[in-house]
Amino acid sequence: MPIDPLVKQAGAAQVVAEPPQFQIPATISLQERRPRTLKHGDMFAVFDHYGDAIGGPGGSDGLYYRDTRYLSWCQLRINGVRPLLLGSTLRDDNATLTCDLTNPDIDEADRLLKHDLIHIRRSCFLWNATCYQRLSIRNFDQASCTLRVEIVFAADFADIFEARGMRRERRGTTHSIQLSRTAATISYTGLDGRRRQTELAFDPQPSRLSADQADFAITLKPRETASLFIEIRCDTQPIGRVTASVRFLTAMRDARRALRRASARAASIATSSDVFNEAVRRAVSDLYMLITDTEEGPYPYAGIPWFSTVFGRDALITAFETLWFDPAIARGVLRHLTAHQATTINPKADAEPGKILHEVRHGEMAELGEVPFRRYYGSVDSTPLFVMLAGAYFKRTCDIATIQAVWPNIEAALAWMEEHGDRDGDGFLEYGRRNEKGLINQGWKDSYDSVFHTDGVLAVGPIALVEVQAYAYAAFSGAARIAQALGYARRAVTLDNKAQALRQAIDHSFFDEELGTYVLALDGAKRPCRIRTSNAGHVLFAGAALPERAASVAKALMATTSFSGWGVRTVDSREARYNPMSYHNGSIWPHDNALIAAGLAGYGFRREAARIFEGLFAASIHMDLRRLPELFCGFPRQRNSAPTTYPVACVPQAWATAAPLSLIQSVLGLGFDFEPPRISFHQPVMPDFLEEIQLRKLAVGDASADVAVRRSGEEAAVHLLNRRGNVRVFTAA
Repeated sequence: MPIDPLVKQAGAAQVVAEPPQFQIPATISLQERRPRTLKHGDMFAVFDHYGDAIGGPGGSDGLYYRDTRYLSWCQLRINGVRPLLLGSTLRDDNATLTCDLTNPDIDEADRLLKHDLIHIRRSCFLWNATCYQRLSIRNFDQASCTLRVEIVFAADFADIFEARGMRRERRGTTHSIQLSRTAATISYTGLDGRRRQTELAFDPQPSRLSADQADFAITLKPRETASLFIEIRCDTQPIGRVTASVRFLTAMRDARRALRRASARAASIATSSDVFNEAVRRAVSDLYMLITDTEEGPYPYAGIPWFSTVFGRDALITAFETLWFDPAIARGVLRHLTAHQATTINPKADAEPGKILHEVRHGEMAELGEVPFRRYYGSVDSTPLFVMLAGAYFKRTCDIATIQAVWPNIEAALAWMEEHGDRDGDGFLEYGRRNEKGLINQGWKDSYDSVFHTDGVLAVGPIALVEVQAYAYAAFSGAARIAQALGYARRAVTLDNKAQALRQAIDHSFFDEELGTYVLALDGAKRPCRIRTSNAGHVLFAGAALPERAASVAKALMATTSFSGWGVRTVDSREARYNPMSYHNGSIWPHDNALIAAGLAGYGFRREAARIFEGLFAASIHMDLRRLPELFCGFPRQRNSAPTTYPVACVPQAWATAAPLSLIQSVLGLGFDFEPPRISFHQPVMPDFLEEIQLRKLAVGDASADVAVRRSGEEAAVHLLNRRGNVRVFTAA
């Protein structure tokens, strides 16, 4: 394959010819602002603690729908000034944002209205492409007062890539704002020919409504309360004839019920730690908020604000992390990805027959090809992860009907791995983009500088990443088990032979005796990138490591140069490009650590997995709302200190949200079998911060059990609390 046009080789030196075009500029720290996020379906909102959206270039605030910012500014003012913040919180289930505000000192015509006499409760939620807001305003003064409540608004209809910092030479047409007595309609026709429209509807009728502001004159007697309703509708939804207050309450009820229904099918978790219980409740709530119901089933969108859409790799890994907890997520992911599997060669989309999706975008820039992500297949690992998940899902559920339905897609994915994924016929999967606008690196560490040699020189492709080969091994193994179950015995033998041959090849080409671990990758000349990275932990996760290598890999991963105390770094601190503040070269990613812990536990290193669990839990204590972010910095853990945040990390992010759920399974050695139905705990251990974990509704087919695992000295004991149906619970040494 030709050298990537962005990378030029000059002797031993290598330079990047132009900056990476999809990098997220760090002009505003999301961690400093700690925004409040809501999501439902294809809509999400980013507000500040006041419930306002103060959007701008590089800023994330706003109301977004299908990759376009439909509302870039929405600010509440009282008599021309911003109210004072009392408090701001999200419900435990993420259904509603509630902001408590009060008035500052306000000079009225005849008197001074002193601060803290007017209470404003602002409630916001999303439902069916509409943002609902209610302002409840109460007068605690002993005299009547008249207030001017102002809602200042604007819509820039910025594409998601534009909102996060990319510049465009041309934009579409913003139309004149249409005003009625109770509503303002802002619209924009993009260069893609599509008209996008935001309608702001107010109740009661504003005393004045202009192109950017709605004013309300509200007179309140002592102890009197007035309510003001705002509906922000994207592409104008039908509203019926009921009043605004009824619509608000009905939509709120429906939103809360939908979240309860979705999470009700999952297992439940309670522990001896109140703080960890808070973290788990938030993780579960975030998970189900991020899930969008597609025609094929539930699908976790990757994260807010920049990745609230379908991503293949992210959803597949999230499905692995939650497979024990809610297998329906994995089923939805598998079915949705089969519906969008590539069937033709399309270099612009990096698509080839059988390849699994990387990303889908619906915005104007994607429609026009200004970014290549309209339906983009530029990831080398999504395809083997898809087959690997299918095997794991079948083992967990014995759902033969779903597996039969996706078997042709599994075969197509396997064909891609052998025909297109192996660029040079050496038996390994390599990547190299077909479209010069596409991603340079196409593994999960997809920064332009994430694959390099010991001297820091960037690797030139086609590149074979070590974890991708491990995923391929697990894919062939899982497909062999599926083929056997479907009655394709000869195919099963062929696939199993491929898996075993690949396992030996991985050991021969990627394990480095001197490093004591697996190298990061092979470059286009088959030179190893002899870098100590977290990728080696994924080899354990996939079960591709030979048993005799596991102890050495575990030692390398848990060395102080790799394990910071908060988690395993993406890159060991001894390596040339190590930077604890970088995106992929020394930072700590919760999902990465969850997979590493699963791999360690799978090879019997459950106490090492518990150390990772403790580190991430300790980090979460210092995070807003106990949420683990997409990533944080890899600085060493110090006594009485907090982890260092990464400025533009997405929160919540699906695979980070699911990390604590995966870690519970890893330390408990939790497994499921169907013949006979049983739930097993293999050498369970308890992390230092827990004395007990209770798991309820652990399902095996139609049967389920409630179980408590309690610390017993240095060990952990399993206690059956309740059983429904024919299922055994046992502990294995």
